[in-house]
Amino acid sequence: MAKQAGVITLNGKIGRLSFYKTKDGYLAREKGGVSKSRIMNDARFARTRENLKEFADNASSAKLFRDALRPVIAKIGDRRLNLRITQVMMKVLQSDLVNNRGERMVRTGDWNLLKDLELNAASSLGSTLFLEIAYTDSPTDWSVAIPAFVPQDFVAIPKGATHLRITATGVGLDFATGGRAVQTAVSSLLPVIDPAVAIPLSVDKALLPGTHRAFVLSVEFVQMVNGSEYSINNGAHNAAKIVGLEQV
Repeated sequence: MAKQAGVITLNGKIGRLSFYKTKDGYLAREKGGVSKSRIMNDARFARTRENLKEFADNASSAKLFRDALRPVIAKIGDRRLNLRITQVMMKVLQSDLVNNRGERMVRTGDWNLLKDLELNAASSLGSTLFLEIAYTDSPTDWSVAIPAFVPQDFVAIPKGATHLRITATGVGLDFATGGRAVQTAVSSLLPVIDPAVAIPLSVDKALLPGTHRAFVLSVEFVQMVNGSEYSINNGAHNAAKIVGLEQV
């Protein structure tokens, strides 16, 4: 690494040299590393090529899953969620007992490793809803039964929230084709100061084609002002959890 001296300072690249500014002044360094051609063809980089192929499958699979869950993720204030989904997807890929190393894929791994994943690390579903929730998984649908409750007694209500909403979301994925589908069942907007009646929510599996399914239960808090909804602290208190999985 060289330090630039003189009146003229440079930023950017010239040939194999990169010029850049740091707190220690303007520096220069020569481009290093191994060429892409060598990595893709040299026998000594066979393991690297295997890793790259698996990383690519993991990245595309994680993106497909995130895109399908967009209606839920858009209301969750967790900036590290994308990274956490990618990490758990890699565990699914590495659990593949069918293919050899370098050929392993998310679609042939243990899909159940995603079970109980909290989509908001700072606000878990269990620390938000203190209810005995019943889940039913039948061949035709996935259902949730929430008993009648008093929000102020059984919900961790954030400051400023006037209402809450509970949603059951199902996604269907086909990692081979990139296909995805999403279905939601949503409760009414519930005032936090009034008792809530029992809430049944159900997602029809027939509307979720694909080879893999995931089911999420989420709770969202809002503030109502003159008939308009406003998010509480950018969704920082909203909770969502993967509570059901299915591989066809």
